[in-house]
Amino acid sequence: MDSQPIRLLPRRLAVGAAALSLLAASLFSHVASAEVNTTGLAVTDSEVTVGILHSATGTMAISETGSIQAERLAIEQINASGGVLGRQIKVIQEDGASDWPTFAEKARKLLVGDKVATVFGCWTSASRKAVLPVFEKENGLLYYPTFYEGLEQSKNVIYTGQEATQQILAGLDWVAKEKGAKTFYLLGSDYIWPRTSMKIARKHIENVLGGKVVGEEYYPLGNTQFGSLLNKIKLRKPDVVFAAVVGGSNVAFYKQMKAAGVTADKQTLLTLSVTEDELLGIGGENMEGFYASMKYFQSLDNPNNVAFVEAFKAKYGKDAVIGDVTQAAYLGPWLWKAAVEKAGSFDIDKVVAASPGIELGTAPEGYVKVHDNHHLWSKTRIGEVQKDGQFKVVFESDLIEPNPFPEGYQ
Repeated sequence: MDSQPIRLLPRRLAVGAAALSLLAASLFSHVASAEVNTTGLAVTDSEVTVGILHSATGTMAISETGSIQAERLAIEQINASGGVLGRQIKVIQEDGASDWPTFAEKARKLLVGDKVATVFGCWTSASRKAVLPVFEKENGLLYYPTFYEGLEQSKNVIYTGQEATQQILAGLDWVAKEKGAKTFYLLGSDYIWPRTSMKIARKHIENVLGGKVVGEEYYPLGNTQFGSLLNKIKLRKPDVVFAAVVGGSNVAFYKQMKAAGVTADKQTLLTLSVTEDELLGIGGENMEGFYASMKYFQSLDNPNNVAFVEAFKAKYGKDAVIGDVTQAAYLGPWLWKAAVEKAGSFDIDKVVAASPGIELGTAPEGYVKVHDNHHLWSKTRIGEVQKDGQFKVVFESDLIEPNPFPEGYQ
């Protein structure tokens, strides 16, 4: 009888030691979380929650679906490689539904309700402008992937697409030099980005290139009737149609262009807004020979891009295509991971402070670097549309320093 407690004592000590070990591990892990998350974000010892906010429905879904796919691919790859600061990324996805007030509402939900550590999202400038006050008020962090008009810089946004000097001015310089263009017809959808882009384009055409704008038209998002416009283009015979039509309207516009006989053998067209994603709906045969000014095309021949295209198609199917904004969206999670790990923290202010100078040598476009102004050093490329819906790169610049507030264009 007396020996029973003596035999049990080592077992109790062993159990107590194991519990103490688990408690110590838990406390250590808790301290680790507290150190990398002091501002109440959705970060646990094993997970960090982020948001994806794009239009999965409505007229912009044709353009934004690729961004969703690319961001999810990047997050999947990051998780497979160990995550961010040892934590797996959990995604909460919201649909902006091609409606700007909805974007603002969903941004508030993600930041205030879900307390996400960052958001990858938006496409149009209208959606970005709608969410910007929310991100600035709640001190959230947005990775914005679309080429845009510039004239903006926010502590709370990292812009992974091109701004105007890297896309609009470089594109106009190329078409003026290579095509001897002097007269331009400006065309866009009716919201912030196309109107501001064309304002910048007009100043460059008239004040720098010594050219002339012979027409300027804007159409509502989702518009499908371009007959009167095509008649004006035929009448005025511009050297270049400079286009910034976005979303589903592109399908109607370019099909009607071809039906009206306004084709590349008769008319030079340079677009700022048609990527491989839109071409999937338009059909390469309806745009063959026209040009686009972008920083990325799926056809780029470098090891980073070959691996990216292979991974994208493996996940989304052999017929999946990748456009400029899709690639820029793919950069977002990787740039965020690099900034978080440089900062050693998920806290927004620390991640923002760590972001300038981040370099990504594995970018499918080749190489990017975050500038102090939160935009990326990138190259400009001109692609010629091929019948198969891909682009042949006919021009590539050196790396261009981002300048969102170019003197004389504001």
